[in-house]
Amino acid sequence: MIDKLRLRDAMLALEEAELAHAREAYEEYLSEAKIDHSEPIGRGEQVQAEAAGELAAALDQPVHDHAEKLARLREIDFGPKTTVGEGAAIDIGGKLFVIAVSTSKFTCDGAQVMGISPQAPLYKALEGLSAGESASVNGRQVTVAAVA
Repeated sequence: MIDKLRLRDAMLALEEAELAHAREAYEEYLSEAKIDHSEPIGRGEQVQAEAAGELAAALDQPVHDHAEKLARLREIDFGPKTTVGEGAAIDIGGKLFVIAVSTSKFTCDGAQVMGISPQAPLYKALEGLSAGESASVNGRQVTVAAVA
């Protein structure tokens, strides 16, 4: 199985990069929403500034989401686990998941991994199971091959 400290570090790095990207996009649109009032403002400039302001407002939520994920990752105990629970790394049919926060697929120690949150249906179906145990997920039987 995968080194869970490196897994945690990889997830933190992924979320830090996502947060930086979200902040960059937010700040870019926010700066475009500002109007120089020292000169006459054309209707086109006003419309563009309003559109940029709306986009900046929409991009504000991802900034908060990534900041919350980072804080959550720092709180989770990634120590050894024997059952599927928060902080566990699990192998299901050769696919690795970590129960923490939702992420896109990423690579850690050469393995493809995906983070899932405790609110995910997959987690809810597998919560508390040990290696070798099975559960029905969306009408399909899945077996937990390993838990770490």
